[in-house]
Amino acid sequence: MVKLVVVESPAKAKTINRYLGSDYKVIASFGHVRDLPSKDGSVLPDKNFAMKWEIDKRGARQMGDIEKALKGASRLILATDPDREGEAISWHIKEILQEKKKIKDIPVERVTFNEITKNAIKTAMESPRGLDQPLIDAYLARRALDYLVGFNLSPVLWRKLPGSRSAGRVQSVALRLICERESEIEVFNPREYWSVISLCQTEASKNFEARLTHFEGKKLDVYDIENETQALKAVEAIKATSLSVASVEKKRIKRNPPPPFTTSTMQQDASRKLGMAPQHAMRIAQQLYEGITYKGEQTGLITYMRTDGVTMSKEAVFAIRDHIKSDLGEKYLPNSPRMYKTKTKNAQEAHEAIRPTDITHTPQEVAPYLDHDQARLYELIWKRATASQMASAEIDQTTATIQNRQKDLEIRATGSVIAFDGFMKITGVPNAKKEENSEDTILPEMKEGETIQALEVTPNQHFTQPPPRYSEASLVKKMEEIGIGRPSTYASILAVLKDREYVRLESRRFFPEDRGRLVTAFLVSFFNQYVETDFTANLEEELDNISDGRLEWHKVMENFWTGFSDAVGKTENLKISDVIDALDEDLGPHFFPQDENHPEPRKCPICEKEKREEGRLGLRLGRHGAFIGCSNYPECAYTRPLISGEDIPADMAGNGRILGKNPETKAEITLKKGPYGFYVQEGEVDETDKKKKPKRSSLPKAMDPETLTLETALDLLALPRFLGNHPDTGEKIEVNLGRFGPYVKMGSIFGTLTKEDDLLSIQLPRALEILAAKLASIRNLGPHPKDGEAVLAKKGRFGPYAQHAKMMAPLPKGTELDDVTLDMALEALAEKGKPVRGTKKATAKKASAKKSTTDKSATKATKKIPAKKASVKKTTAKKTTVKKASTTKKKTPKKEE
Repeated sequence: MVKLVVVESPAKAKTINRYLGSDYKVIASFGHVRDLPSKDGSVLPDKNFAMKWEIDKRGARQMGDIEKALKGASRLILATDPDREGEAISWHIKEILQEKKKIKDIPVERVTFNEITKNAIKTAMESPRGLDQPLIDAYLARRALDYLVGFNLSPVLWRKLPGSRSAGRVQSVALRLICERESEIEVFNPREYWSVISLCQTEASKNFEARLTHFEGKKLDVYDIENETQALKAVEAIKATSLSVASVEKKRIKRNPPPPFTTSTMQQDASRKLGMAPQHAMRIAQQLYEGITYKGEQTGLITYMRTDGVTMSKEAVFAIRDHIKSDLGEKYLPNSPRMYKTKTKNAQEAHEAIRPTDITHTPQEVAPYLDHDQARLYELIWKRATASQMASAEIDQTTATIQNRQKDLEIRATGSVIAFDGFMKITGVPNAKKEENSEDTILPEMKEGETIQALEVTPNQHFTQPPPRYSEASLVKKMEEIGIGRPSTYASILAVLKDREYVRLESRRFFPEDRGRLVTAFLVSFFNQYVETDFTANLEEELDNISDGRLEWHKVMENFWTGFSDAVGKTENLKISDVIDALDEDLGPHFFPQDENHPEPRKCPICEKEKREEGRLGLRLGRHGAFIGCSNYPECAYTRPLISGEDIPADMAGNGRILGKNPETKAEITLKKGPYGFYVQEGEVDETDKKKKPKRSSLPKAMDPETLTLETALDLLALPRFLGNHPDTGEKIEVNLGRFGPYVKMGSIFGTLTKEDDLLSIQLPRALEILAAKLASIRNLGPHPKDGEAVLAKKGRFGPYAQHAKMMAPLPKGTELDDVTLDMALEALAEKGKPVRGTKKATAKKASAKKSTTDKSATKATKKIPAKKASVKKTTAKKTTVKKASTTKKKTPKKEE
């Protein structure tokens, strides 16, 4: 009888099955097989936080496969990932099978392995254990927490702050960090300071640079030279005095290698050095862990990539030391192995650090078997793990102190040179930009008493800089330092912030969107405790204590829920005016920055123009979100989109920036900003006929609204632009701007423009190139016998399909695009043809089907209702319908930390 092994992914299943042989059958669960439904009542605080789990279609299919494979098996081995989520997946599988009574007489075992190698797998199979209940309890607590926060906090946001989206327990704290950093930048006042640098020369005519450190008998701090006058005074003093070497100090320092990667440090280095987003880096690391085809075999290249531990197994350490000795030489090997201990708050160190499974698989050797990103990330991991066991680098530092005769003026020169590269042999020199020219770091030979000549003295003006905005790497580092989130959640948290459009990433730095700032201001005003870093970090610590068996999870949940539910309850009677006042006070400096150009940024321009009582601009909330409005509403209808004062073009009026008039229609052309970005508009809405909309065109993403001219705006409004006819078919070719960007069109064929293509200047030859690339995946089979329109065969996600006008039909499975004939396509369209998604026909058909179903249901219900009770039944039915409709419309927040 075979032993059934359940893992998470099919890639892993294939590799492990090969290692274990015919006595085992390995099957994949494809991750979680069930979860909490996205609806109210899935977690019941009043019933000791009982949870209602739901199996989706994919989970049901996988469980069906597991149940089939279990028939005739001698034992069930749960071998999902060696972390909290992996333990939870194993627990879910066992629970489902027990509920269905499928494992009455079959032993259930749990095994874990940190790497997918033959030795690791066989060792794990020899040491099975039971499920880790404390780890499962920690998962249940975390899952319940995230659910309760999402399903109680998000509806408050939707009711009290229209236009906002879901809120998450850890996601909201990360967003607060980004928003608070932006506030620090906005209120930052730069401070001026000066430094003085002297180009000097020794008696042997060797040049070097030195910095002024003491002046008029006083040691200078960074800000002691405050202005140009003081700086020039110091410059003249250096020029007017004779200088000599007071002392030359030389010392050798050691620089130790960093520890091997944890999840966080890997994400940070991948972001800094490779430009990889954390989510992408984790996806690539998952592939390296699960295995790639290497020399004809599926091979796992790295250990498990979700870890906060920095230790490595003894076998791995000694294998790395052997490789260093044989490949680089004994001088690069320290006398004893290096042992590391993490300093991260709440680190579990349950797993090894991320390292290669076999150090002899060098980056150069495996590169031909990997794609570009896999090779780069593997090299980063391999070098970090190897360097962690190498000798320290040794650097000679020299400091020359140069003084005048009175010793009340001193300049200092420093230099360094790498005496022994040590671990830098493979990692390279840190801060390479500063040290790329090694000659700049080496000072010429000098001796005490030697005369030094100041050749040129330069004063340099500086200004203090605001704190930098968070990058993906620095935000992950900050979250790890303060103890919020866990290694497996960092990437998803950052992705959620971007997906919610709470933040945007520009030049690899996070900028908070106004929507994100509003949400943060609201949460800080009314749920401050729950978005504080200390509170969230302490809760993470309690969850870790649950996983270690030191705390009971129901008690942790009860303590949290008591306070949190009270805080949610207090918002029931919260007035919108209270919300507006709180947000207006908090975000006023952001939306109404005061400076020389805007001495009174809250003054209403319309009230001022029409000389009515002065109106005050402030934050307002509407059905679709926040906007800026006048306090004199409804007398004054001034509004503008929610856009910070810094982003408003200088000549932007309340209803947009007027670019000029269309020379033909004489209508005003205006630049405006809506919820989806900037757009140009010709004329205004006709108050007598609001159904008649003015002509509009969005601005392409690459177009700068600040530099937009009337001519460009008219070109945009004139779209689509005719480019010419196809030289072979004679069909008309146009260029236009659509929902997903600029495109060229020929009949029913669309081709997307690249970033290098200019929407307004592209010509026919380039359009033909784009369409040719698109036509490579489309075949014109000939005219339809009824109307003469072309019948096309196209490539789709699930295979080729036929299209005629606005009708499409799938072709038989296994059909190749080149084998499709006109008759085959006509037959498919006749039998299976349906309207293309998004067309009016498809929408009408869907609505008609819905109406038909409703009519049938109503007729059926009418037949069953006795005449005497018709009015009663009718009322009941109506109530039920209303309730059902409201339930359908209710938003459901997505699950996230």
